[in-house]
Amino acid sequence: MQSTSSRAQSPSRRWILLIVASALLALPLGMTVPSAADSSLASANAVRIAVFDFELEDHSAGSGIIAEDPHDAQYLSQATDEARRMLAASGRFVLVDTKGAVTGAEANSLRNCDGCAAAIAGRLGAEQAMIGVVTRVNRTEYTLLIRITDASTGATVSNSYTNLRMGANYAWPRGVKWLMDNQLLADSAAAK
Repeated sequence: MQSTSSRAQSPSRRWILLIVASALLALPLGMTVPSAADSSLASANAVRIAVFDFELEDHSAGSGIIAEDPHDAQYLSQATDEARRMLAASGRFVLVDTKGAVTGAEANSLRNCDGCAAAIAGRLGAEQAMIGVVTRVNRTEYTLLIRITDASTGATVSNSYTNLRMGANYAWPRGVKWLMDNQLLADSAAAK
């Protein structure tokens, strides 16, 4: 009779041991595990970006007739938060705080101020400025524009735009995620 301690190892357990042993043997051969220094190097090369609150441009038939919807403000805020989250998570960008930087006539209309976002971003110490504009076509269709400009020159770095999207205001953060995944972050990954 075999004792339980001398019983043969299962195939899955052997694979796990083989993988662990291979990894341990590979380390002295020049393969390394990412360290905190590696992530700080990535942070040192990251672009400082000021992401301004996304804006709504309402071209729907109800614009000017229907009162501002508090849900619109909530979903615009979520869209902005999603863009910021994705930029920070990419490791290629460091966010610059924009809270309180936009006041007066510029508030809620950076899209119409002839590049003032770049100048504001520059004053905040950012290298780039990002604005986002949700254009409501009707209550269930919208387009989305995300523009990144160079803070020192005002030149457009990226101009990402969705075609017509279906979905009410609750879909705006998903539109941002799609645009970031498929255009903006995909473009900046290809440029590296």
